[in-house]
Amino acid sequence: MVSNRTAKLIKSLHLKKYRKKTGLFLVEGAKSVVELLSSPFDIKTLIATEVFLKDHNQAISFLKGKTEVLAAEEATLSSLSSFKNNNAAIAAVEMPVLPPLTAAPDEYMLVLDHISDPGNLGTLVRIADWYGIRKIVCSPETTDVYSPKVIHASMGSFLRVQVYYIDLPAFVSGAGLTVYGTFPGRGESVHTAAFGRGGLLVLGNEAEGISLSLEAYVSRHLWIPKYGEAESLNVAVAAAIICDNVRRSAAKQS
Repeated sequence: MVSNRTAKLIKSLHLKKYRKKTGLFLVEGAKSVVELLSSPFDIKTLIATEVFLKDHNQAISFLKGKTEVLAAEEATLSSLSSFKNNNAAIAAVEMPVLPPLTAAPDEYMLVLDHISDPGNLGTLVRIADWYGIRKIVCSPETTDVYSPKVIHASMGSFLRVQVYYIDLPAFVSGAGLTVYGTFPGRGESVHTAAFGRGGLLVLGNEAEGISLSLEAYVSRHLWIPKYGEAESLNVAVAAAIICDNVRRSAAKQS
C-alpha cells in the first residue's frame, strides 16, 4: 500500500528542485530497476507489482532493513511514474557521493558544454559506458543527469558512469590532457587522426556548438567527414563516431 506521503514524495522527484532538496532521484521500469538492485546505489523506496517482487525476491531480500518496499497495482505505478505505462517498478534512489574529480593520463572523458536535451544526455551516458569511458564532465548549464528522461535514456548506464558538473574552462585548462573538440569542416578528420592514450572529448550545445570560452582550450580540432546532404549530426551520434575512432586508433597502437 502506497501512502499519500510516499506518493507525494515520488511525484515531487519529477522536478529538479525537489531532487536537489531531497538528494533523491527516480529509477523506473523493469530493466533499469533490475540493474539497480545489483548495484551499490542506496534505494530509499521501492514500489513494485507483486509479480516483480516475486520474480526478484532474492535481490530484494538484501534491501530489507534499509529500504521501504511496497507492493502496488500497475495503475498506481503508472500514476506515479514519468512513463505513460509502468507495469513493473519504480524506485527512489539516493544520489551517490562522487569522489573528487581527477584526470589520469591514460583515460578519456566526455566534456559536455551546455547539452540541453535530456534524451541526448542519457544517450551520451550510454555511449560513454559502451566505450569504457567512466567520467563525464558537464557545464553547470547542462541538463540534470538525474532527470527521469535522462535516467531512462541511459538504459542503466548511469550506474557505471560518473557525471560531474563544474566550471569547464577551469577544469579543461588544468587537466593536463589533450583536448579534442569537434568543429564542422575544420581540423583533422576523425578517420585519420591519431589519438593519444588519454584525452578530453569536448562536445558542444546542440544548436550553438562549443562555446568560445571553452574553444580557446581545444588543442586538437576534429571533424566528421560528410558524404550526404544532411545539415548536421545529432550530438550523441557525433559522440559515438568519435569514441569509436578513438578506440580503434588506440587498438592500432597497442
